[in-house]
Parts: sequence; C-alpha cells; structure tokens
Amino acid sequence: MNEALLRSLTPSVLAVLVRRGADFAAAEDAVQDALVEAVRVWPADPPRDPKAWLVTVAWRRFLDHARADAARRRREDLVDEEPAPGPAPAVDDTLQLYFLCAHPSLTPSSAVALTLRAVGGLTTRQIAQAYLVPEATMAQRISRAKRTVSGVRFDQPGDIATVLRVLYLVFNEGYSGDVDLAAEAIRLTRQLASRVDHPEVAGLLALMLLHHARRAARTAPDGSLVPLAEQDRGRWDTESIAEGVEILQAALARDRLGEFQAQAAIAALHADAPTAEETDWVQILEWYDELARLTDSPVVLLNRAVAVGEADGPRAGLAALAALDDSLPASSGRGHPLPRRTAVAAYLHERAGDLATAARLYAEAARQAPNLAERDHLTRQAARLNARLRR
Repeated sequence: MNEALLRSLTPSVLAVLVRRGADFAAAEDAVQDALVEAVRVWPADPPRDPKAWLVTVAWRRFLDHARADAARRRREDLVDEEPAPGPAPAVDDTLQLYFLCAHPSLTPSSAVALTLRAVGGLTTRQIAQAYLVPEATMAQRISRAKRTVSGVRFDQPGDIATVLRVLYLVFNEGYSGDVDLAAEAIRLTRQLASRVDHPEVAGLLALMLLHHARRAARTAPDGSLVPLAEQDRGRWDTESIAEGVEILQAALARDRLGEFQAQAAIAALHADAPTAEETDWVQILEWYDELARLTDSPVVLLNRAVAVGEADGPRAGLAALAALDDSLPASSGRGHPLPRRTAVAAYLHERAGDLATAARLYAEAARQAPNLAERDHLTRQAARLNARLRR
C-alpha cells in the first residue's frame, strides 16, 4: 500500500464530497470508510485512477448512511443527483478544507486535531498517540469539531492567518509516538504553499525548514537539551537551510513583510553563522524590532531582550527585560506571566558576571519549567554556577 498516496488524496476526496452537498462530519466519516476499503482492496486490485476510486466509494458510503438517516426525505434528493461514474473532477478544494478546519469557532486544540485528520489524513489513533491522550478522548474531540463546522458554508472565505497559526501549533508539537508532527506540519505547509500565493505562507514554510534543520543537534545522546550556542553545527541539515533561505528570500522580495517572514529571517541569520560567536546579533536585533512592530506578543519582546543583551551587552539586555516587566500585567500568583523570563534573566546576569543571582534564578526557572527536559537543563545550569561559587 502507498500510504503517502492515500494521505495526499484524502483532502481532495473529502472536498469533492462536501462540494456535492455532504455535510462535513458525514463526508469525513465516509472518506475514512473508503480509505479502509482501499487498504483492503488495492494491494490485489490497484485502481487506474486512485482519486476517482476513492470518490466513488466514499460517495456511495455517504449515500448508504444518508438513506438510513432519519432525515431520509431531505437526503434522498442527493441520490437522484449522483454523478455518472468517470474521472474525478480536476477542481481542488483542499484550500477550503484548511480554512474549514481552522474555523474561528474551534479551539486551537480542536482545530489542530481536525486539520491532522481531515487534511493530513492521519488516523484518530495516530493523532491521540502524538498528543499522548487516550484514543477515545481524541475521537470525542474530533467529533465535536466536525459537528461544529458541519453547518459552515463551504464557499465562505477563510482566514489564512488562522490557518497558519494552526499549522505552526502542529509544528511546535515536534515528535511523539509514531507521528513526526514537525515533519507533518512541513508537509501540510508545502501543500498549502502549492495552492495559495501568499508571502506569509512561504515565510512559515521557510521558518519551519530552518528550525527543523537544527533538530538533530538539539539534544545530547542522553536526551538532555543542547542550547543553540553549544550545538554542533556540523549536524545541521544544510539542504533544509538552503531551501528555507531560498524560499524566504523570494517572499521578502515581494515587500509584504509579515510575522512569519520576520521570524524566518532571524532563524536564517542563526543558520548563516559558522559559529555562535559569529552570529550577527545586531541584524537579529533589527529583525526583532520589525517583529515587535508587527505583533504585540510579550514572547517576542522577551526574545528581543536576549538579542539586546547579545548586541549591546548584558546590562542593556537586563534593562530591556525590566522595561518588558513594566509593560506586563501583574502576576496572577503562579509566577511571572512569561515562564522563560526567569531563565532569560539568569542568562543575562551570568553574562554580566553576577553568578550568585544567576544561580538563584536558574534554580527558580527550573521550578517553573513546563517540561522535564527544560527543568533538568536549568537545574544543571544552577548546579554549574553553584559549583563555581564554592571554589
């Protein structure tokens, strides 16, 4: 079985059914039934036109379910309109599926799950394993999402910014279970880029490629995190870097700067530096200034403070961090509203030579860390400085 072919055909087959009048939830179920049938039949009897075969089987499954539905009278009109057998239409509505799955009425987690199921062609079990939740929980989440978008008109214009945010959420999940969500996000973003001419789509694809290129160097053999400055740059994927830079340059040439293009430009400058010491922090800071104008994200301002510390010195970085603190709302009792803020402060204090303060802040940041890998890394940083202080 060519699983990649099945997954690539899934969104276009689903789009055909929805365009013919099937509601989204019923159409998605019918497509899944057709995929199961393809796995059973194709190895012994492969079709000449895989897409047309899937459309035919899925449409028949949909009609079977429709006939058994309580609203038989309304749905029997669809039976009379069944198209004659033949090649599948060339119209590709995959882009509309992206918009539908990233509908504003869905929560981010539901939009991600529905995108992976309907556009990515992953099974409920694969998605559940990737998110480390029971399959039944993920099935309920996807079912609720399908019900939410079933009443949405398929020809309504979509918001590309929402689609890009959903794909970025998928990418940031990285790798877990037997599904590489970072690679899946890159595949889906490539697919989107082939269907819509938008510089921010290209910017997101470039950003993903540039970040993904460093993946092999991000962890040590024992699983511990390796900071960017300490990574073995010989392990970076130079082909992905070259592709990401080429895509980014073409997007920037259109002079329609957006958030993902700016982030990709920063990633490209990191990728371009032969060593950490040769990083062009002055230019990176200029890009963070552009990014800060495009978005009011406190995370961007936090990362900008790091860039200030590298370009203008740690004291300047700490001043930028203090200015950020003044602009943020008061804490709600769970610590600073930015979890990484304490770790950044620790790093800048260490750069400034205040090892005692840095050690204390690294230990505090470890207690705030969102996952075990970060906690262990920050704990080791605190232990390293405490050992130096005891000498």
